Parts: sequence; structure tokens; C-alpha cells
Amino acid sequence: MTDFRIKVADWPQDHPELIALRTEVFVHEQKVPASLEIDGLDPQCLHVKALDAQDHIIGTARLLPNNYVGRMCVRKAFRKSGVGGRMLEYFIDYARRHQLPALMLNAQTSAQSFYQKYGFKADSKIFMEADIAHIHMTLHFPE
Repeated sequence: MTDFRIKVADWPQDHPELIALRTEVFVHEQKVPASLEIDGLDPQCLHVKALDAQDHIIGTARLLPNNYVGRMCVRKAFRKSGVGGRMLEYFIDYARRHQLPALMLNAQTSAQSFYQKYGFKADSKIFMEADIAHIHMTLHFPE
């Protein structure tokens, strides 16, 4: 089991390492154009980061003001070790604490079953974004 922790990121201070990891995963691995990856919305988002035992960043995700989870990524060597799930659980707990009606996201179809395990339900047809198949998913919270 990988030893890691989830922490709220401070965008002004942490953005270089968050952007570096997102660039590694989305731009280099998945070939998403950098102009799409860096969308200018980050300063208004709540960001989390996953840190390994040596405090190196191994994952990140953000929550937009419109309750969309996005830009979730985990460094390749740490995938399948629970990092993504713990970041998602942080946002689910945050949404419950702040009485948000729902969380939404545009999941890569390859990750759809991952999000379903946390209660997200697909509610759109498959669509293309940055040449990658996606599906819109929502997790509703009871009132």
C-alpha cells in the first residue's frame, strides 16, 4: 500500500507543481493541447493534492465554483493505489459539509466505472473533448 495523504492546495503557492503534474499526465501522456489544459479557471477553484511520504506531489484535482470536479490526475507510478479515490472522497465530503445539491464531472469513458463506484451516474451520451471520449456524470445528494 502506498503511503500518501490528501491536502488542500494553496493555488498561489502550489500552482507550479500542480500544473507540472497536470502537464505530465494530460499534455504529455494523453496528448491534450496545453491551451485546453490551462483554461484560466484554476484561481477560482478549490484544489487538492496528494503527497507521498516524502511530500512529493503524486495527484491533484480541482472543484470549480459550479460544483464540477475536474483535472483529476495521478502520477503513473501511483495509479491503482487509491490516490484518485481519496481525492474524490475529499470533494464528496466537502460537498456534503457545504450542502451542495450535487457534484458533476466529465469523465473520460475509460474512468467511468471508477466514478460509478462512488455513486456518480452517467447522464449524457458520449462526447469528445480534446480527442478523448467523455461522458457527463452526476452525484446527487439527498436533501
